[in-house]
Amino acid sequence: MKKQISDRYEPTSVEPKWISLWEKEKSFEPNLKAGESFTIVLPPPNVTGSLHIGHALNHTIQDILTRIERKKGKSALWVPGTDHAGIATQVVVERELAKEGKKRTDFTREEFEKKVWEWKEHSGGMIQNQQKLLGESVDWSRSRFTMDEGLSKAVFKVFKTLYDEGLIYRGERIINWCPKTLTAISDLEVEHREVKGKLYHLRYPIVGQAGKYLIVATTRPETMFGDVAVAAHPDDERYKSLKGAELELPLTGRKIPLLFDSFVDKEFGSGLVKITPAHDPNDFEAGQRLGLKPLLVMNPNATLNENAGKYAGLERFVARKKVIDDLQTLGLVEKIEEHTHSIGHNSRGGEIIEPYLSTQWFCKMKPLAELAIQAVQSGETEFVPKLWEKTFYEWMNNIRDWCISRQLWWGHRIPAYHCKNCKHIEVSETKVDNCPKCNSTEVEQDTDVLDTWFSSQLWPFSTLGWPENTEDLKKFYPTSVLVTGFDIIFFWVARMIMMGKKFLGKAPFQKVIIHGLVRDKEGKKFSKSIGNVIDPLDMMNKYGTDSFRFFLAATLPEAKDVLFDESRLDGYRSFCNKIWNSSRFILMNMDADWKLEDLESKYSSKLEPMDKWILHRFNETLANYEKAYSKFLFFEMASQIYDFVWGDFCDWYIELVKPRIYGKLGEESKEVAKQVLASILIKALGLLHPFMPFLTEEIYEVFSDGDFLIQTPFPGSYNVSAEDEGVLKTIILQDVVTQIRVQRAENGVPLDKKCKVILKSSEPLVASAVKDFEFSIIQLARLESIEVNANYTGEKTDSVGAFRFGEVILPLAGMIDFEKERARLNKELQKLIQEEEKLASKLGNENFVAKANPDVIEKEKEKLKNVREKKEVLQKGLEKLG
Repeated sequence: MKKQISDRYEPTSVEPKWISLWEKEKSFEPNLKAGESFTIVLPPPNVTGSLHIGHALNHTIQDILTRIERKKGKSALWVPGTDHAGIATQVVVERELAKEGKKRTDFTREEFEKKVWEWKEHSGGMIQNQQKLLGESVDWSRSRFTMDEGLSKAVFKVFKTLYDEGLIYRGERIINWCPKTLTAISDLEVEHREVKGKLYHLRYPIVGQAGKYLIVATTRPETMFGDVAVAAHPDDERYKSLKGAELELPLTGRKIPLLFDSFVDKEFGSGLVKITPAHDPNDFEAGQRLGLKPLLVMNPNATLNENAGKYAGLERFVARKKVIDDLQTLGLVEKIEEHTHSIGHNSRGGEIIEPYLSTQWFCKMKPLAELAIQAVQSGETEFVPKLWEKTFYEWMNNIRDWCISRQLWWGHRIPAYHCKNCKHIEVSETKVDNCPKCNSTEVEQDTDVLDTWFSSQLWPFSTLGWPENTEDLKKFYPTSVLVTGFDIIFFWVARMIMMGKKFLGKAPFQKVIIHGLVRDKEGKKFSKSIGNVIDPLDMMNKYGTDSFRFFLAATLPEAKDVLFDESRLDGYRSFCNKIWNSSRFILMNMDADWKLEDLESKYSSKLEPMDKWILHRFNETLANYEKAYSKFLFFEMASQIYDFVWGDFCDWYIELVKPRIYGKLGEESKEVAKQVLASILIKALGLLHPFMPFLTEEIYEVFSDGDFLIQTPFPGSYNVSAEDEGVLKTIILQDVVTQIRVQRAENGVPLDKKCKVILKSSEPLVASAVKDFEFSIIQLARLESIEVNANYTGEKTDSVGAFRFGEVILPLAGMIDFEKERARLNKELQKLIQEEEKLASKLGNENFVAKANPDVIEKEKEKLKNVREKKEVLQKGLEKLG
């Protein structure tokens, strides 16, 4: 034995030590000599970011997987890195410049880019330092950044290839436009919020029919200057007689046609819709189909342009009020209704997004989506849980072309070169100085950059060295597993599958593990505005990283969200302390020259019943742990090892072997007990390690010959049968002691009163177990005596409970004051009845059931079930007392 461990577990001293040692010894680098590989690529967090609760959950799951597969002997590679996060990073740097009284446009583009790179080098590594604090076993030597030279090379090759094949094109379409950052943004960056607004019913005069008008409803009257038509359904009898009619667009005098098209819902409102192709995606498609020319009426900064006449220059919401005031003056407002509807906001700055007609670069998605669909349908890529495949197919089958350009200075600049002379556009992976068509030197690179998701969709193979055919690419692609939240299946997961199939002919990962979101204990999303945000670093500092990690895994139900209840962290901190104190007890009873031997080769014939039982229980735990792991049920894995370590090992086995450890049953029995204790402890640490890397590594160090627990093989099972007589005898002991403890508690028998217990059973094994374990049963259950009597008839006041081979009978006469116990039970019963009524009323409230999170409702139902079970126990106790 190298040393003892301290009397208290102090995460603040243990965790930094192992972070440093693992990195120094390159413990996270893959063993390239191992045959089978296991690869995960970390979903790259933004370079501007810090570790949030979602990262903590996602990264903990990946670390559990990587540590297990590494221990199973695979060449395990977990690839880290960060995303350049176009908009977010540019905003951060511009904010820093503003502190100096400067803005981006005070610099050339090249100067500004240099400023961003400088910021990235000095401040952009914060999240990776935080990942180390979480204990993530990523291979830091292979860390990548989406704008690394190699990854940029991959981006330009993909762009060029897709452009040459006609899958990337430049055109005019409706996009999400942010008037504040002055760029197109992705669908993912648009947060739809329910907003209380108004629905304006406006009168559009019919040309040539004085005093007659049609009513059209809109939520954005300021865009009416871009109306190019009004449409009705061809079968709508109300408007058939107006075929060929024109309407006067209010406030403009411009005439627009009344058209008929089946896309109009004749049952909704007046059955009429105005078509504003430059400011609405559905109207744009309708306009394309009907041959209508779009009319843009807004500037990029959300002020109205010259097409709005006298309203030009007004900010959009100022214009809205002015337009409605003027329409009311003209008598052209039918009515205004309160109207709640969903409006897109920039998820970063909160600005309301404008659907906006703009010339951008787009990627055709249908042909690429077919590749992704084929990968999932064939089983090449599997979603876990499988229910997410339906969502995936719905998105893929309804996919639209993707706007890939952004009006930013930070990012991968689009590799397209515009000739000012002949207007030719040349796309090239390398810089173009002369136009290949007219040889002009008046060539300028496109000013836009690519959407950040364009580079991150290449992440599984660009990080491994593609487009070169590197050794890493050969060994580690395709990757084994992707772990991610459901919210980016479409924006990232699907696109990675498309690109992997397109450029390497193989889907980038075999399985996609989808987990839920982390919400507060009431089921609400974490939000700064609500004030319920949790900082993972605070939790790690307060409770220890191992407790925090174990909590995240143990509370992750299949296909559901995690409800974050901080009070549960205290319980897992207690679990860490339980492991530490039990390990310390074991180590304190080992001499300095004590050595762990091969248990089964040297001691198999000397194992006592309780030894065989704990080995059997480990086998069962290992089998259930492995079964849960095969289904990626991390909460079940955590539950199995928690129950085994705390219950079977600490509360039962250690207590049972204490007389042997203290030498009361002979030296040989003592040594066998020590060997079993150490063997089980080390194997249990092996199963705990993926969840609790720091604590387990620190304890294992005492037994180590210089190796780390992270490097040791995955634990194997023991050669012991579940039907072994020693196993069965110990199970009888457990059942009997547990039943006695339950009966003492239910009947209010004080712990300091020693009871007599009768086991009513004709099973010979019971008598044999009592003979072997009489001392242990009496000690553990605090008895005066125990006997086996198959013919015991009993008294009316006896407390009776079943165990698998008979009944455990606890005579209560002389043990308790019956009158006092009846009063106690009645008091408890009244409390439970009140609690039952309160919970039943809450669950019977339709308003609560309609609004509450499903997990919260399930929690309340579980409470009600527990209350009713307790009530039933008390009622039976009262019946017994008469």
